[in-house]
Amino acid sequence: MDYLNAGLDVVHGYFAWVATDPFDWKLFLQLSSWGVCLFETCLLLRQFPLYSNEAPPAVLADHFKPETFKKSQVYGKDKATFSLIAGLYKQVVDSLFIHYGLVAWSWKVGGRIIAKLGYGPEYEIVQSIAFAFTLFFVSSLPSLPLQVYQTFVLEEKHGFNKTTPQLFVTDLLKSWLIGFAIGTPFLAGFLTVFRWAGDRFVPWLMAFLLTFQMSMVVLYPTVIQPLFNKLSPLAEGELRSRIEGLASKLKFPLKHLYEIDGSKRSSHSNAYFFGLPWSKHIVIFDTLIKQSKPEDVEAVLAHELGHWYYMHPTKLLSVSQIHIFSILALFPAFLRAPPLLRAFDFPPAVAAKPPTIVAFLLYQMLLTPFEAVVGIIINAISRKFEYEADQFACELQTKLQDEKMSDMGDRLARALIALHVENLSTVWVDPWYSAYHHSHPTLTERLTALEGYKADASAKKSIVQKKEL
Repeated sequence: MDYLNAGLDVVHGYFAWVATDPFDWKLFLQLSSWGVCLFETCLLLRQFPLYSNEAPPAVLADHFKPETFKKSQVYGKDKATFSLIAGLYKQVVDSLFIHYGLVAWSWKVGGRIIAKLGYGPEYEIVQSIAFAFTLFFVSSLPSLPLQVYQTFVLEEKHGFNKTTPQLFVTDLLKSWLIGFAIGTPFLAGFLTVFRWAGDRFVPWLMAFLLTFQMSMVVLYPTVIQPLFNKLSPLAEGELRSRIEGLASKLKFPLKHLYEIDGSKRSSHSNAYFFGLPWSKHIVIFDTLIKQSKPEDVEAVLAHELGHWYYMHPTKLLSVSQIHIFSILALFPAFLRAPPLLRAFDFPPAVAAKPPTIVAFLLYQMLLTPFEAVVGIIINAISRKFEYEADQFACELQTKLQDEKMSDMGDRLARALIALHVENLSTVWVDPWYSAYHHSHPTLTERLTALEGYKADASAKKSIVQKKEL
């Protein structure tokens, strides 16, 4: 711990000027956020010409009917157009909020709210909670028209929306109430750790955040998600038998197997697993069950079990801890920096003793370009894991010595193609756009890789058979 603290002290020394020297942080944030926005716009403009292609890639030519491919191109272009307009709209709104001092205004309003409840400014944690929810509510309002348009115009136009206006409003109110119910104790605990640990808060805060993450792994699917969707035990039948058999052979600690009513809101489909290392739960969307054969759904689950087998969730959690550490390690230089708050329109009395939540929020906003780079790195890692999970499915025959798994690669390819066809997913994707936005390889990239994995699996099988002879 002493070595850690000594190293952090050295880093903070390089940024000691933040606490003393005036700097136009507002201008820096405006320029950096607009820089990221314009970069994302350029990537979208690179993607746009691909929506004019009149035929799918050669590897998909036999799987997309001409009318289906045309629909997917139109859907992709409509989504890209929406993303372009929404991105610029959000950036303009954010810039106006920054320019007119929304953060400082929200802190003032938070103070007024707690004053009516009988609390004074000395109750920093109480005011911080009022501030956080005021800022969240006000900053969320401009995006509501975008959500309404995306759900009831864009998705409705292409036949995917199943959400009613009543359900939309109910979901929105539920999400706000849940955010308040979870956010209040989280913020209180977060700020208490700061107050208790002083300048040596980094390891203690990381422990607190990790505990919270692990708690949400259990709470979200068991407590929160059932408030929005119904999870029912998967019915007895071929699909259930296949999945339970595969889980048993791999010694996957399957506790529950659920079907979720995803069709309640959308026609899109998916499957995933969650849980602690010793107790896992698999969830399959009802749309996936309706759209695919049991053997193809089994292949999708084989891919998901590949993530478990190679400990991808644990590895991604480790990457996130490194990310969190890198953020927290530098934060003390900004924690007590009056010039930072003055740059964002806070009065001298507040800036002289910066509230922790305000300093942390402003610090995170300044990390906009850093977070964009981190996103690219995490996407690259995620895509590598997706390839590994696909390869795992292809090699199941060898791993389990089960001839029934010999066509798992073909089944996975069929399932992936079916998912893309049913979801009208874009199959022509610019590589730069994909590297920045996508956590999964494109369909053509995965199909090409699957052919290689199947060939490798066949070669390994031949080697094993020769050794047995």
